[in-house]
Amino acid sequence: MSLTPLDLFAFAAFLVFVIVVSLYAGRGERSSEDYFLAGRKLTWWLIGISLIASNISTEQFVGMAGSAFGRVGLAIASYEWMAAVTLVFVAWFLLPRFLRTGIYTMPEYLERRYNVHARTLMAFYLMVAYVVVALATVLYSGALGLVTIFDLQEVAERLGVSPDAARGVAMTAAIWFIGVIASMYTIYGGLKAVVWSDLIQGTALLLGGLLVVLIGFDRLGGEAGFFAGVDVFFEENADKLHTVLPWNDPEVPWLAVFVGGLWIPNLFYWGMNQFITQRTLGAKSLAEGQRGILFAACLKLVIPFVIVFPGIMAYQLYGDAISRPDEAYPYLMSRILPPQFRGVMLAALTGAVMSSFNSMLNSASTIFTMDLYQRHWRRDASAGQLVRVGRMATAVFAMIACLWAPFISRFEGVFTYIQMVWGFISPGIVASFLFGIAVKRAPPVASIGAMLMGVPLYAALLWQLPSVAFLHHMAITFLVQIVFMAYVTWRAPLAEPVVIPDAGLVDLTPMRGAHASGIVVILATSGLYIWFW
Repeated sequence: MSLTPLDLFAFAAFLVFVIVVSLYAGRGERSSEDYFLAGRKLTWWLIGISLIASNISTEQFVGMAGSAFGRVGLAIASYEWMAAVTLVFVAWFLLPRFLRTGIYTMPEYLERRYNVHARTLMAFYLMVAYVVVALATVLYSGALGLVTIFDLQEVAERLGVSPDAARGVAMTAAIWFIGVIASMYTIYGGLKAVVWSDLIQGTALLLGGLLVVLIGFDRLGGEAGFFAGVDVFFEENADKLHTVLPWNDPEVPWLAVFVGGLWIPNLFYWGMNQFITQRTLGAKSLAEGQRGILFAACLKLVIPFVIVFPGIMAYQLYGDAISRPDEAYPYLMSRILPPQFRGVMLAALTGAVMSSFNSMLNSASTIFTMDLYQRHWRRDASAGQLVRVGRMATAVFAMIACLWAPFISRFEGVFTYIQMVWGFISPGIVASFLFGIAVKRAPPVASIGAMLMGVPLYAALLWQLPSVAFLHHMAITFLVQIVFMAYVTWRAPLAEPVVIPDAGLVDLTPMRGAHASGIVVILATSGLYIWFW
């Protein structure tokens, strides 16, 4: 695909606008609370959009659309629709407890509930997962999306190299381009810069994705137009438009979706994952945080239509021309968008990568600074020192991610890869949080033991039962950990129940109508499943 000067101008202008707004928003962040939690002044609309923008990246536009292109079809939308229900649980049950404690990080909560060793172990797990898995995967999938848009055959001929060599150079250049640009304003402005960039990029991403869907329907309809294309899409893809797959499906079994393993990554991701919860921890009040989370839950209901549908469209229009499922979305975009929109959508896709990348960077540096550096090495560090350490950590993590990202190509399926790898740590973390909240006398050794056993147990299940869905592996791991924690608590309970005091930093008055709004989201999700059964 060749870009016109207007496309290149739109692309450059969008990136410059994001950088300028983010740097302006993040100016004057001197205290650790300002830098890592935006001064605890975030409002609901910033929280909601930032949650979605941080979550929806090329991991979804490349990986999820790729799964829809392949055998799974619309069933991959379960990750999005069940996330909406999970967000309701977070708003009702988890957020009030987290804001009451005044924590900066999710590992810090485990210290309040158990001890410093539980906090350190979770922080170590998250640090490794963010740098080696999450950050590198986002960079790789983003670079893949950008490179697929262009015709590398022409580039290879001009450079006098093979197409594979041209592709390798282009991937490396795209990875470092995204990594450097996104880390610049994250290093400078902290969380406030991140959420404002998320606002711009998230809005552009959703509008751009909607544009691809509308043009895709029009292309399917041919001369008959848009509405005929809608009919053609639903008629010819009936086998891919089911949300419920057999219980033993290797990727999205219905048993895991409704009562099993899918709840574990969802609860971890939306309720205990620093890179997501950091926005809600920065809420100016409980009511604002709940509004933001429920707003994000509503947006989650429509996300599959702008991501999953294009993956199915790509199969219908260009199935014979696309060799790798992860190339489905960018290939479709490069073929159906008119020239005047290509630069805008390219900028939106780049923004999607940066919004997730900078959010993870900021959260990784927060965990390193608050959970490891200050807690273990410099407990008397000043606010200025903490901000400087956070900025240096951000730069180092960005560099490591850029170096590791090219190796992600060795794994098959970006979306499945990242979901599967999180399974090594998420069951133990979810078990520690939920059991610790429900059972006040659970001792620290129960949490630490559960998190330690999770890695070898999950690895053994993957090795011994390779044909079983990894979501089932996660469910089995979680159940074993819960049984272990119950046994340890029965044998050696704490003498007194743990009571975490109220830090008094946030207004804890709940949102009016929070329960009614959550019930509406749950009913809407149920309706979508029934419609696409």
